Amino acid sequence: MYVPSHFSLADQPEIVAFMQRFNFATIVSVVEGLPYATHLPFVVEEEGDGKIRLLAHFAKANPQWKSLEEQTALVIFSEPHAYISPSLYSKEMNVPTWNYAAVHAYGRARLIQDAQEAFHLLEKQMHAFEHAYIAQWARLPQDYKDALVKGIAAFEIPVEKLEAKWKMSQNKPEQDRANVMRHLLESEDGAARQVGEMMREYYQK
Repeated sequence: MYVPSHFSLADQPEIVAFMQRFNFATIVSVVEGLPYATHLPFVVEEEGDGKIRLLAHFAKANPQWKSLEEQTALVIFSEPHAYISPSLYSKEMNVPTWNYAAVHAYGRARLIQDAQEAFHLLEKQMHAFEHAYIAQWARLPQDYKDALVKGIAAFEIPVEKLEAKWKMSQNKPEQDRANVMRHLLESEDGAARQVGEMMREYYQK
């Protein structure tokens, strides 16, 4: 990812928190010589030594999993974004742009072949996405659960490289940044307000 130095973020706890919040990501790899992408919910784990693991699963019918261990995959986390009008700047000679945050995580996947380990991964997803569902899951017949696990390709990716781009008007004068942030925070668009909140958090550090 192209990341100019003034838009780069190196604070790993902040990056991980972003990935965990916006965890419906896109995994990209090569299938039969062409880029192939799947949109998946990921569990993002940070271990005690600072290493990051991504956990998810494909439908077994999706061919992307078959070649995943043979290459480095890219997982893209990206959610809030907002159009920035040049009318918000003090100088007229400006152009429209976009503020956003994105994280690219790279790593070589490990497919989870063991059924018990796959069950464990599914339960981690349940805890992450809807903890209350665990009770319902526990009541389901085991043969039903076994059939579900047979229909997925579970995997984990130890992250080998992490890139984070926080494009929050850092290249603009302070007054212009304040105008942009105020405009976004007052927007009727929820995504724009999220970007405004991210700007406020970024500049209050």
